[in-house]
Amino acid sequence: MSANLKSYAAVDLGASSGRVMVGRVGPDSLELAEAHRFPNRPVRVPEGLRWDVLALYAGVLEGLRAAGQVDSVGIDSWAVDYGLLDADGALIGSPVHYRDSRTEDVAQKVWATVPAAELYAATGLQYAPFNTLYQLTAARASTQLSYAKRLLLIPDLLTYWLTGEQGTELTNASTTQLIDPRTRDWSYDIASRLGIDLSLFAPLRQPGDPAGVLRSEVLEETGLTGPVPVTAVGSHDTASAVAAVPAEGERFAYICTGTWSLAGLELDAPVLSEESRAANFTNELGLDGTVRYLRNIMGLWLLQECVRAWGDPELGALLLDAAKVPALRSVVDAGDAAFLAPGRMPERIAEACRATGQPVPTTPAEVTRCILDSLALAHRRAVTDAQRLAGHPVDVVHVVGGGTRNALLCQLTADACGLPVVAGPTEAAALGNVLVQARAHGLVGDLADGRRLLTRTQPLTRYEPQGDAARWSEAEARLTRG
Repeated sequence: MSANLKSYAAVDLGASSGRVMVGRVGPDSLELAEAHRFPNRPVRVPEGLRWDVLALYAGVLEGLRAAGQVDSVGIDSWAVDYGLLDADGALIGSPVHYRDSRTEDVAQKVWATVPAAELYAATGLQYAPFNTLYQLTAARASTQLSYAKRLLLIPDLLTYWLTGEQGTELTNASTTQLIDPRTRDWSYDIASRLGIDLSLFAPLRQPGDPAGVLRSEVLEETGLTGPVPVTAVGSHDTASAVAAVPAEGERFAYICTGTWSLAGLELDAPVLSEESRAANFTNELGLDGTVRYLRNIMGLWLLQECVRAWGDPELGALLLDAAKVPALRSVVDAGDAAFLAPGRMPERIAEACRATGQPVPTTPAEVTRCILDSLALAHRRAVTDAQRLAGHPVDVVHVVGGGTRNALLCQLTADACGLPVVAGPTEAAALGNVLVQARAHGLVGDLADGRRLLTRTQPLTRYEPQGDAARWSEAEARLTRG
């Protein structure tokens, strides 16, 4: 082993599980190993759906203990959600889950003050009912918000508990709908008009900035020897995942797959046109001045919810059965907010097919094939629309994240897009997290250098498009007719 090899703990929190991964990085090596994985189980209490953030923090501590001595720690998680702190720095209540119903019909109240088109032109963020701006509007009259002196997004909250230092990492802040993507700073005018107090937020941090060192109590609990620095990474997991797309050049699209599918382009400037807003594309901030121009698609959440409803059958066998079902028999709009809430997913998919006059899938294999065809179709629409709206053609689609394990979905995505798909790495968010830490500590160069390292060191699978592209156009037409 080279003396230059260093170890970095990547805390990567997803909507259904968290993990602490250890990345070992050298001048020409990048290895990733799982130290600890733990469930992320939201809790429904009388007031609504909440994150069990204390259990997550306990999982982080246990993961750091399992990781052993490391040179730095970085945290990424899902976006938009936050914890509130009182004047003493103590957490006020449990963070609200983005799937909670409190933001229903809130957007109309916001748009009455700042019309939707004006809001998009200022912040570049697609409409999603759970954006932080809508959450804060929904919470305006709450006792908790009235007592709050600080708001920390989820990865910043956990960083604060580890270090005692408060900050707001920029890539995640850009998902709040309170950032101007042109200035990469707060949208002070929008916040003022909507009565949102930006002083609740801690100062902005950039990926790679120092975020403190582990507190003595954390060192004692984890058995680590200090000082151990904590480094701000692309703390929105999609920002970290896109940083780990093993692309060459600029002519690529990406799809970050998991509970959500985030499909789009990496650009050097936001696209703020009215046409872009109507197509529901978002402009989130990435590393090195980049913009993640993408569309949110419901993703493997659809399948996860069905599998749960079916009593957790073996996924491999289910996918084999789904591959035998005739292609494109029935499709649904995988971007439809009607699928956002948990529960009754097989029935809701059947209802959507019935409403569009398509054959209703009945068996688990048929429902699974409907979901995978629908996701591939949504990927196709997003990649096609992004190229047109941004004037940015692509030659290849990179699929990263958990969906890379689903060979059928990857092949269907290549077929639907009519472009080669390069699948991998699976643990893209953790690898991007590690690369930002390694870069901050001088082991890796710029974004392109990190991507070259990924290409040399990570297993990648290529899928070539097959079949008749016209069938995908016909399937899409069915949805628009419905």
